[in-house]
Amino acid sequence: MKIQEVIEELKSYDGKPVKIMEVCGTHTSSIFKNGIRSMISPKIRLISGPGCPVCVTSAAYIDRLTEFSLKEDHCVLTFGDMMKVKGSSMSLTEAKAAGGKVKILYSPLMAVKEAGEHKNIQYLFAAVGFETTAPIYALMLEEMQQKEITNLKLLTSVKTIVPALSYICEREKNIDAFLSPGHVSVITGADSYRELAEKYRKPFVIAGFEGEYILAAVYEIMRQLRTGRFEVKNMYASAVKEKGNEKARALLLEYFEQGDDFWRGIGIIENSALRLKKKYEIYDGGSRIQGRNEEMPKGCKCTEVILGRKNPGECPLFKTVCTPLHAVGPCMVSSEGACGIWYQNS
Repeated sequence: MKIQEVIEELKSYDGKPVKIMEVCGTHTSSIFKNGIRSMISPKIRLISGPGCPVCVTSAAYIDRLTEFSLKEDHCVLTFGDMMKVKGSSMSLTEAKAAGGKVKILYSPLMAVKEAGEHKNIQYLFAAVGFETTAPIYALMLEEMQQKEITNLKLLTSVKTIVPALSYICEREKNIDAFLSPGHVSVITGADSYRELAEKYRKPFVIAGFEGEYILAAVYEIMRQLRTGRFEVKNMYASAVKEKGNEKARALLLEYFEQGDDFWRGIGIIENSALRLKKKYEIYDGGSRIQGRNEEMPKGCKCTEVILGRKNPGECPLFKTVCTPLHAVGPCMVSSEGACGIWYQNS
């Protein structure tokens, strides 16, 4: 079927309302940039999900980083999008302004180089992400061992997406289907969604990031719903294999094990964390942190956004008091967060 025919069919849909969660922030950005919503029926609603690892990182985790940065001869190494995330009292940006030592890096392997060149400083690397970035942290650990780096530890907040999707399927009954995250699926593989599709009877479709690929995925979802089928469909076969990236998965199995973890805006999700195994705990900077009943700021609807109950534009703080320069909630602080993406594109 030609793309114009796909658009015409999606645009003319007039059945019962359908809610599709796109989990990946890159999909959210592409939906805006390609004007996807203008090409489909208003009865097909595309909503964001928990696809931003920075946004769901707990305040307790940020507190650990800020406290470390303020110690003498200590330094936090982090990616730039972590700087504005609020802990219970301050962000890394505020800690740096108060005299803390914080350095922004662009690659985890730069942390190994930094620690090797300044052995008198104790470093803590903010290892945040999903399965996509976890193999890079494993390679970082390999290099630390080879170079016998002893003044660098990782504070991990590495989360896995399938347990989060299971949590959402269990509690958010009005989500009809999922546009599965492309980047994560490269690592985990298409098979990782099959149990969810069978148990909750929902389509899980993996798509690339170009506009026509997303439209084709939405069309496939609507076809499945129309015919009463609930399958995993891999429409990103050029990058995603059934079993995923086996080399990357082997690295994860070597260095990490599953554990429960706290997601800001959600709470504890069982088996949703990748934590360093006991034999590598010498490299752990105190990662077994849990949230402490962390409530969103007054008026903030990030919880509803993360769980797919609302789009960012439905939050009363959006674009009024909550902006990227003055973020109230965590979904606005990162370029991968739903609110940050909506702010830049709507």
